[in-house]
Amino acid sequence: MTRILKTAVAVACFLSFASISQAEEIKHFDKKGKPPSRHTIALHKEIQKSLPFNDRRDFEEFKRGFIAAPDYTQIKADDGQVAWDMGRYNFLNKKDAIYYSIHPSLLRQARLNMNYGLYEVLKDKIYQVRGFDLANITFVKGKTGWIIFDTGMSPETARAAYKLVTKHLGKREIVAVVHSHTHADHWGGVRGLIKEEDVRSGKIPIIVPGNFQKHVVSENVYAGNAMNRRMYYQYGTLLNASPYGHVDQAIGKNISRGNTGLIVPSREIFKDLEEITIDGLKMVFQLTPDTEAPAEMNTYFPEWKALWIAENIVNSIHNIYTLRGAALRDALNWSREINRTLYLFGQKAEVMFGSHHWPRWGNERIQEIMRVQRDIYANMNNQVLNLANQGSTINTIHNEFKVPQSLKNHWAARGYHGSVEHNVRGVVNKYLGYWDCNPTTLIPLSPAESAPLYVEMMGGADPIIKKGKELYTAGSYKLAMEILNKLVHAEPENQEAKDLLADVFEQLGYQQESPSVRNSFLAGAFELRNGIRQGNNVKTAGPDAIRAMSTELFLEYLGIRVDSSKAEGMQFTINLITPDNGEKLVIEMSNATLTVLKGFQAPKADLTITINRADLIDVMIQKTTLPQQIIQGKARLEGDPLILAKLQSTLIDFELNFEILPGTKVTKE
Repeated sequence: MTRILKTAVAVACFLSFASISQAEEIKHFDKKGKPPSRHTIALHKEIQKSLPFNDRRDFEEFKRGFIAAPDYTQIKADDGQVAWDMGRYNFLNKKDAIYYSIHPSLLRQARLNMNYGLYEVLKDKIYQVRGFDLANITFVKGKTGWIIFDTGMSPETARAAYKLVTKHLGKREIVAVVHSHTHADHWGGVRGLIKEEDVRSGKIPIIVPGNFQKHVVSENVYAGNAMNRRMYYQYGTLLNASPYGHVDQAIGKNISRGNTGLIVPSREIFKDLEEITIDGLKMVFQLTPDTEAPAEMNTYFPEWKALWIAENIVNSIHNIYTLRGAALRDALNWSREINRTLYLFGQKAEVMFGSHHWPRWGNERIQEIMRVQRDIYANMNNQVLNLANQGSTINTIHNEFKVPQSLKNHWAARGYHGSVEHNVRGVVNKYLGYWDCNPTTLIPLSPAESAPLYVEMMGGADPIIKKGKELYTAGSYKLAMEILNKLVHAEPENQEAKDLLADVFEQLGYQQESPSVRNSFLAGAFELRNGIRQGNNVKTAGPDAIRAMSTELFLEYLGIRVDSSKAEGMQFTINLITPDNGEKLVIEMSNATLTVLKGFQAPKADLTITINRADLIDVMIQKTTLPQQIIQGKARLEGDPLILAKLQSTLIDFELNFEILPGTKVTKE
């Protein structure tokens, strides 16, 4: 009776504007922060009525198979900083608490992602550690040891997961590791589980989809600095965990902040379907290229009727366009590959488990989820093109596209990780590009150049701020954003304007179902109010990722670092020879551009460098310099050595905390 009464009180509170909100329970972490407005509260009430919250199947599945949780919530990194802290989300464990600053659907997903500990997927065969990182770490029992599927992002969290498994299931050696795809939260923890020498000796194979290394480098190094800065926004990496801040990351709680590592894999899968037996266990690997990642694969265990779905299926719409930045994904191909998996394995599988979220049991439930996910990606692709062929553009499509009601009412087709709005714009971009075909937007002025004219024509800052406040009070947040954004770009030092725009961003953030979109608004609000926050951010382009680059890829990255204005007028050719692996490359600087070609040598090079690849790696990871290698006799030069100084003079080092919003200079906590 007491429990029923509590529930009734909670519901009554939710339906009343006079109810207790989170503002009275938890203080805002930002001294300039605002509680949810009456407009945001009203919106959330309507959403609460419109979605199928009585469907509790996800809650039954997410707790099924629970074995044990550790007696700690923090995992420390090797450098002493906190790599993982599940405890900071404890406010979500208050089951009856209503937080008006969180979209009701997102609040539901955030609570589902509070799973923490060791779970049994298939009795005495498959186990997962969840809630130790953004991704699950899966332990599959072979004849003598564990086959690990995905490792999380940090060695520290992976090591803790292995200890938890050993404590409750007994000591078993790791006999193989499978990286399902190229994103760092699936391979970055590998050094916490196995040693590199065991991979090199062949004792422990690391199995990956074909072209894994190439895509790891291109996704984490080439644009890595910009991606990590943008990650502040999408992942809210420096936001406080709070009903007013970070609450979830859709496919998990958040990303860990340990020392991301990478060991070069020993076996790549290139066949469309390839059967391998490891430690007495038969597995069928299915390549699914150009889906959630450019290189990805599912795995089927025929003896157990168990399907590892990697990250191709999660309890959310995923990203077609990723806000942190990544190559656009092919929604139609993604749907096609899910469909192929459905017909290959899905109609006989009895358990489906993956890199994120919780498993699905029973063939009927598995097929339901697979069809929902197949259909949402195909629908986004097809209906966007349907509208585009009728004249919709990248600047209107997100306001015109509608998810079919049958999909809208299914939790696995909600826009958590990838919002519908930014994904459909991504589909347009894939097929038609960024231009809306209006010549006005073909070669537009930069915001800082156009904004002063807008401000002048609107009568200056005072009337804009006045109107902005009126629009904010009326709940017309997007209109307020339009005019205030112009003012902030025109007057980056106008703190009143920045604070008001931050207030607008904050309310828009509270209203978002997608944590990526929510985080982006809230991170922008924080920077407008306080400047760019310093903190322990994730670093995906660390020494291991650089070490794993081919010589050609590393030299192409040097080309990215060249400042063309500094290279103007330079012209030289360098031959590079690495005798220990037989590589020969030609590097040419011309037209202020550095180009690289593998397998060739220039007949009249200005400089020839001979150095073993093993010694070049120390230069690549900045453990030493090329001049030091020359002095030590590990590198030999023939020709003009001054060319090295010329090349060095053109290179720039990328700073992580570059400004995104005007007037948000770096500050220290």
